[in-house]
Amino acid sequence: MSQSTLFITHKALPGKRDEVRRVWETHLMPSIEVRQAHDAYFYCYDDGDPNTIRVFQRYADGADPQAFMQGPAYEAYVAAVTPLLAHPPEIRAATVAWAKDKSASVTEKA
Repeated sequence: MSQSTLFITHKALPGKRDEVRRVWETHLMPSIEVRQAHDAYFYCYDDGDPNTIRVFQRYADGADPQAFMQGPAYEAYVAAVTPLLAHPPEIRAATVAWAKDKSASVTEKA
């Protein structure tokens, strides 16, 4: 399995988390929805910190996660979101070693 993932943590300035989300919805969500390279994407609010956003992205086999961060939509997002963040996002790359995927089709045994 050669699927790549990114785990991203955004720390918004106090009270700015919803504004960060609106910037994400404007600049990134439309392109994520149509990109075939993203086969899973979760934009999550941290339950223990009202200023933290955690994002999980899983890429299709062979897709390059860095390619997404080099496009004009991502550049516009960074320009708009940077003033709303306490510090730059923490981005961690990982390779899937095992996954349970309920969305995959299952073949019944006869």
